[in-house]
Amino acid sequence: MRKHYLDNIRWITVVIVVFYHVVYMYNAAGVVGGLGNITGMEMQPIDAFMYFVYPWFMPVLFLISGMSSRFYLDAHSEKDFVKSRTVKLLVPSTIGLFTFQFIQGYVSMSFGDAFSALDGLVPKPVIFLIMVASGSGVLWFIHLLWIYSMILLLVRKIEKGRLLSAGAKTPVWMIVLFTIPIWGCAQILNVPVPPVYRIGFYFSFFMLGYYVFSNDEVMEKLKRCAGVLIFIGVAASVAFTVLYFIMYNEMNYADKPVNRGILYTMAAYFGSLAMLSGMARFGDFSNAFTEWMSKKSWGLYVFHYLGISSVALFIAKKGLLPAPMCYLLSLLAGFVFGYGLYAIISRIPIYRWTVLGIRGDKV
Repeated sequence: MRKHYLDNIRWITVVIVVFYHVVYMYNAAGVVGGLGNITGMEMQPIDAFMYFVYPWFMPVLFLISGMSSRFYLDAHSEKDFVKSRTVKLLVPSTIGLFTFQFIQGYVSMSFGDAFSALDGLVPKPVIFLIMVASGSGVLWFIHLLWIYSMILLLVRKIEKGRLLSAGAKTPVWMIVLFTIPIWGCAQILNVPVPPVYRIGFYFSFFMLGYYVFSNDEVMEKLKRCAGVLIFIGVAASVAFTVLYFIMYNEMNYADKPVNRGILYTMAAYFGSLAMLSGMARFGDFSNAFTEWMSKKSWGLYVFHYLGISSVALFIAKKGLLPAPMCYLLSLLAGFVFGYGLYAIISRIPIYRWTVLGIRGDKV
């Protein structure tokens, strides 16, 4: 039976990502990468949203990706797994940069007038390569996911199913204590630039998803504890927001030392468990709307940021509209670009393979 709650977690989280990137684009907290403050306010209340969701919305995607890998490998060979993950993840995050995502690189570099700064100092072919690399944007997630998938196959060959059997017997108290090794993983294999490449941290969620939470026995335990886990997840996220947004005056949540602290880890882990257990208990259903959202979530994830950043570059940066209108227009553009470009590119041969990882024999 298909686990509809995983589909629902996926598309709901992607929608949260769209809202997050709108706020992030114009944040006043000093988190670099977007256009920055356009309201003139020293502290923007809307920025609190970033602090509340950032610790857990990507960990939960890695968690359910690990679970989905288990279900795929239960029904397919490892050869099929490698092929499907390479086409779906590696091709769009490499070849796709040259065929389409360099456009995102152009927009991102234009925020800081990088082209003017590099002109005459760096050869144009090198500038193009920098633009291509800058276009990776949200694709960092599938970079890591492909690497984790390949590592998983090596681990499977070594442990030969023993870890999966042990994971099915995981008691609730041990699930709670997983906070400690996750915190330890948060300290290692962190790429300084860009800081989103937290290889050890996200790997821990992916592997827990595969070896622990993919087991029905464990999920039944989580469903019984859903109310408590939701309370703890919300409380940890609120505490993180209050501490670093209010008390520490918008301290950068996306970089060290904040993103390596125990409170960040608790918000990330228990926020993920809150989403997982809550949806497993209350959101395991499917209807026409959820099916449509689930089918389009991949395109929304891949293309939404181009819409948001384009509005920021061509409208907000030039001051053509008031700040509230820029926020709303960016949000609208995120969904229009996400769904619109997906509808177009998924129907173009070659491009649907290089940009979206859709094989030529599929529509």
